[in-house]
Amino acid sequence: MKNEISIEILNGIMENPYIGIIIVDTEGCIKMVNKTYLGTLNMKENDVLNRHILEIIPHSKLPEVLKTREVQLPNCWTAKGQNPVVFRTPLYAEGKLIGAMEQSLVYLEREIAACKEISGSIYCAKYCFENIVGKDENLRRIKSLALRASRTRSTVLIMGESGTGKELFANAIHKAGSRTNYPFVRVNCAALPDNLLESELFGYEEGAFTGARKGGKLGKFEIANHGTIFLDEIGDMPLAMQAKLLTVLQEREVERVGGTKPIRVDVQVIAATNRNLEQMVKKGKFRADLYYRLNVVTLNIPSLRERPKDIILLVNYLLPELNQRLHTWVEKISPEAILLLCNYDWPGNVRELENLLERAINLADFNQDSCLTPQYFPSLLRPAMQLNPAIQPVEMEIRESVDNLEEAIGKIEVETIQRVLQKTHNNKAQTAKILGLNKSVLYRKLKKYNFMS
Repeated sequence: MKNEISIEILNGIMENPYIGIIIVDTEGCIKMVNKTYLGTLNMKENDVLNRHILEIIPHSKLPEVLKTREVQLPNCWTAKGQNPVVFRTPLYAEGKLIGAMEQSLVYLEREIAACKEISGSIYCAKYCFENIVGKDENLRRIKSLALRASRTRSTVLIMGESGTGKELFANAIHKAGSRTNYPFVRVNCAALPDNLLESELFGYEEGAFTGARKGGKLGKFEIANHGTIFLDEIGDMPLAMQAKLLTVLQEREVERVGGTKPIRVDVQVIAATNRNLEQMVKKGKFRADLYYRLNVVTLNIPSLRERPKDIILLVNYLLPELNQRLHTWVEKISPEAILLLCNYDWPGNVRELENLLERAINLADFNQDSCLTPQYFPSLLRPAMQLNPAIQPVEMEIRESVDNLEEAIGKIEVETIQRVLQKTHNNKAQTAKILGLNKSVLYRKLKKYNFMS
């Protein structure tokens, strides 16, 4: 019975997918080797059985164990370019030496490999606060709040329309904080199917489901340990997953799919959404307790139409970057084109501005033109916004006498609004329609230029 139990234990050890095992006799000839160890060697069983250990692993320490009969505690050795952690021990039967065994902790090796992958800058923040361009007072206030949030471990909720730069802020918070040397891991909650989101966030154990990777897989929370996890489009997360995420935020522990043990994690959570979470909570589409847990530090990123003066700064910032990326040499943009951009509503915000600039640069480069003019923004051109001969003398005077681009644009804008107001007999709604502006935007401009009494 004792021998049968011993054989069962040995068989169980040999089948362990996490431990590689090789056994030699007293002469150093290989008598047993399991599949995991063979995988480490990248060899087949017939290639190694009954061959001397030094033929297979020239620097093996098993002959030394046979000679000294001492257990060797875990260290590292190299085989086929791999560096698993191993320990070695002599084997006895009825007090007599019968061989030696080496065990390779392959699972630990995989964990080390994962850490090396992370440290290889796969998960790192790309942007800092200097990449967030704008002088708008509201934007500067939010940048200041974000900088303070980077110095804490508080959860941050970033809200704003699509294209306003929420990911930019998340990157900058991580890069400015004490976690900058640890991973920054982004997860798009809207891009992953519901059945994959849990395993992507929390990982899984081997055999957890059909198709699960051998040895299991680290989840994004584990990868982000000591760093930051950025949960983009959190408003699209299914309710069932919201409950599990709440547990992670409360307990700072994750449990892999198919796992039984909680794993401690130390991460700063940054979530972002372009949806109104308060309204979703009222409609039962987002958990109230999760919303309150996320809503510790809230950043409401302003839309581009709320900060039109920043358009000039953004254009000047993006032009060199786009030229470098596209290998083009479009050096400047005309005041007329800037006016066209300033009068647009920008539903896609900064992302749309960048895309339109890229398209315009390609068109200008094709025409061997070094200046962006309104013709290179065909989607923005409206009959009322096309150049009018009546204001050409004013524009010529501006070009000759004004060096400051913002001042030039302001004077052109005043003349344009004044002309259309006269044409519509001071009808504000009709003026806004002709200029292609929201009425609220027009009223801001009227107040700005003292058109309103």
